[in-house]
Amino acid sequence: MKKFSLLLLTAIFINFSGCGKKDNTGLAKMHWDRDMCERCKMAISERKFAVQVINPKTHKSYKFDDIGCAVLWFKEEKTPWKNQAKIWITDAKTGQWIDAKKAIYTDDSITPMAFGFAAYTQKTLPANHHTIHFNKVIQKVIELEKLNQQRGGEE
Repeated sequence: MKKFSLLLLTAIFINFSGCGKKDNTGLAKMHWDRDMCERCKMAISERKFAVQVINPKTHKSYKFDDIGCAVLWFKEEKTPWKNQAKIWITDAKTGQWIDAKKAIYTDDSITPMAFGFAAYTQKTLPANHHTIHFNKVIQKVIELEKLNQQRGGEE
């Protein structure tokens, strides 16, 4: 009976230690259509635009449905570790996680929060698209949000 109890406890421990498990990149497992965007609280469904931000000190993962939500979350939360954060985004062609700071972006996609930015690697980048890099995406998201706020105030 003791062997059975020990075996059962071991199996339970192994099972629960895998819950929310992170891989070697620090990414948490995505639960598509169930995980909620940290900023807008919408379910993360679009596998080709998802973002994860990893706090470099605590290694906590924050999930977003659009790069725009991640950028604005940093700004709104005044996150002191934003420059050290590891930011991952899914490649819009393959759905694989890529480094958001190194990704190449197009600005003409239909994205969950309508910011329009899709991320690619050099290999997956579609031909004949206007491209921008991460720092420009940040700038454009903030500009778009200001424009949206101004439009909202005019109504």
